Amino acid sequence: MIDNKKIKKVMLESEKTLGKYACKSKDAIRKFTQDEDIRLEFARDVDKIIHSQCYTRYMSKTQVFVDPVNDHISTRMTHVQYVSKAARTIARALKLNEDLCEAIALGHDVGHTPYGHFGESVLNKLSKRYNNGRCFAHNLNSVRVFSVTEKKGYSTNLTLQVLDGIMCHNGEFIQERYTPNANKTFDILYKEYNECLNDEEKIKRLIPMTLEGCVVRISDMIGYIGKDIDDANRLGIFNKDTLPDEVKKYLGTDNDQIMNSIIIDVIKNSYNKSYISMSKEVYNAVKILKKFNYDNIYYKAITEEDRKRYESTIETLYSVYSRALEIDDKENDIFRLYLKDMSDTYVQNNTNSQIIIDYIAGMTDNFLQRQYEKYK
Repeated sequence: MIDNKKIKKVMLESEKTLGKYACKSKDAIRKFTQDEDIRLEFARDVDKIIHSQCYTRYMSKTQVFVDPVNDHISTRMTHVQYVSKAARTIARALKLNEDLCEAIALGHDVGHTPYGHFGESVLNKLSKRYNNGRCFAHNLNSVRVFSVTEKKGYSTNLTLQVLDGIMCHNGEFIQERYTPNANKTFDILYKEYNECLNDEEKIKRLIPMTLEGCVVRISDMIGYIGKDIDDANRLGIFNKDTLPDEVKKYLGTDNDQIMNSIIIDVIKNSYNKSYISMSKEVYNAVKILKKFNYDNIYYKAITEEDRKRYESTIETLYSVYSRALEIDDKENDIFRLYLKDMSDTYVQNNTNSQIIIDYIAGMTDNFLQRQYEKYK
């Protein structure tokens, strides 16, 4: 009968086909040591992520459209799956580490708030006002969730490479070429993290430490830019036949065409390279499509009336929880449903403002609304 050591050896043999630019299991860096098992390091991180509570909450968090009337519209859960699939396809063709890509992709958006990017902007204002001027950004919060708030306030002990890829994932900042910055340690990661908290403009300049992190960063864009068009078209917001000619020529009009066009272009332009790149034609078409989406989808996805309502909802709950913490109201849900399960270390090492932001950021859209109806 085969034993665990032999199973692990078989697992490691699968990495022999990886290319020279791939990040292998032997390169994995963890802050805390842990017992070995049969899994490779980055596959182990995938399991840590998909079994986390924050991963489960993806299914009820907004991607672009808040509470759509059509059940076929993307949620945050479907988005991370699109990103994972795109990243693994590219990684396989480029002989990179699929496990590492999958872990980064599946974990990259756990820091997102209810109400998508609009909710993020509201928490950002509250954080700057009440949390020592520090910004709130979903990529930074994803790192915080896995490092601080998940597992009752104890670290999930993800590898440096996965946490770095998560922090540097933002597909909103499109580049023609992504070249990794390999010289990172946990100290450098935390330095970059804290610098971004104090100056959110620095988020735009983050560079992943692995080629796999670069793959996920471009896959984040691949995972939303076409699907958002399909969703908007399905909701009747606009007709995709009105897409710019250059987009139709180089990318297509449907999500499957757009994803396929970009993925193949990335593979062709990145094969045996130390960077991830698009052709000039596809890069320019993607830039045009991104602007088109902002003008025709993102600015119209939430009405001004809804913006005011969502902002009031979050601000009201922030005030309710702030008062509850001040007077030590143990009957309030921030105690009953959140703090009672958190470690003493978490409670003692975080300000009231940070605790409230952590609590609200982790909520699903539906739970946030239920809390508002309870306490308004």
